[in-house]
Amino acid sequence: MSTATEAHPTFGPTALATPANALTMARLLSSPALLALVLATGPATWLLTALWILFSGSDGLDGWVARRMGATRSGAFLDPLADKFLVLGVLVGLAGRGYFSWLPVALIALREVGMSLFRSYAGRRGVSIPARRTAKAKTFLQDVVILLALLPPVGLHALGEVRALLWVAVALTLYTGLEYARDGRHLLARTAERPAVSGPPAPDAR
Repeated sequence: MSTATEAHPTFGPTALATPANALTMARLLSSPALLALVLATGPATWLLTALWILFSGSDGLDGWVARRMGATRSGAFLDPLADKFLVLGVLVGLAGRGYFSWLPVALIALREVGMSLFRSYAGRRGVSIPARRTAKAKTFLQDVVILLALLPPVGLHALGEVRALLWVAVALTLYTGLEYARDGRHLLARTAERPAVSGPPAPDAR
């Protein structure tokens, strides 16, 4: 049974200034600060570990707020974008410090940028591509790899294992990118065959 908040959301799909969007923007704007901190202090410190847990964990918080107060199209776009900026910012910092090689970081970056461009292309044609479970697993695995790299007992003493796990994350990232492209191509073809129907924002694509 739906609650009153779910039945009568505070914000409509076109709203911009919402608490959920404010949380998402805070995560988005924290990316350059985290990158600078990784470059300045090194790959594995307790401060970086705490900040990563705070910002990566807040993803669930803004989603919870959005579900209670009303999902918006802007939030559906910004939320996965904030995830990507956070992940790529820290990965670039770790590569810059020599902890990771640039190749796996570049492969993840190319997939994320390519998917974001394709997502914008599909969005202009009225197509929202929902996230699969594998895409959510990809985001979780990337977060875990970064957490292990930043956690001093692991990051300072298990470099080989963390690098190997990063390549597992790369493989899953590329696989989900192929899934996303296939799903998007099918949805675009289907949309071209029938009139567009407006509706609530789709679940975020990752």
